[in-house]
Order: sequence, then structure tokens, then C-alpha cells
Amino acid sequence: MEKKQSLDAFAALGQETRLDVFRLLITAGPEGMLAGGIGETLGVRQNTMSANLSILTQAGLIRNAREGRSIRYFADMEGVKGLLEFLLEDCCGGRKELCQPVIEKLACMC
Repeated sequence: MEKKQSLDAFAALGQETRLDVFRLLITAGPEGMLAGGIGETLGVRQNTMSANLSILTQAGLIRNAREGRSIRYFADMEGVKGLLEFLLEDCCGGRKELCQPVIEKLACMC
């Protein structure tokens, strides 16, 4: 991920509702959630949720798939991976042993 894309991702996550949506979709895993369910879970009106989902999608942090008349949203793990790679690119000056605790903490324990 390039610097501009990373800045877009951080800007998208810098708003409370969008951060909540992102964390909810990370928790939902590969099943994702329908747009209405996201809004319902977080208590956010449909038009507000639609704008927030659009911003997160444009930032490359979430993706969507149409299911009939509904849209299901998922955390875009490639986007998340790109952002983390950008952040940790020069982690600890190349001294892997210093980065290992961070990497282990990030590893999915599923």
C-alpha cells in the first residue's frame, strides 16, 4: 500500500462510526454482514450508514457483494494486510526479533 492509500485508510478510520463498522466487520469474519444489519447493530440510520460504508470501501478497508436487493459487506483483508505492511515495512530497523511480539499479537488465533 502506498502512502496516499494509507492516509485515506487512516482518514476513513478516524471517524467513530466508521471505526465501529470496520471493527464489527473484522469480528464478523468471512460471512460479513448485510448493510441493514450493520446499521441496526450500531444504531445508525440507513443514509448515514450508506455514506460511511462508501468511504470505507473507497479506502480499501471493506468490500461488498450484492445479494439480490441487499448488499453484504466484508472486511477487505487484503486492504488490511496492505495497511499493516505499510506500517511495519521498516519495523525495528530490520531486527526481526524485536518485531516478533507485534507479529504474534496480530496473528489470528482462530
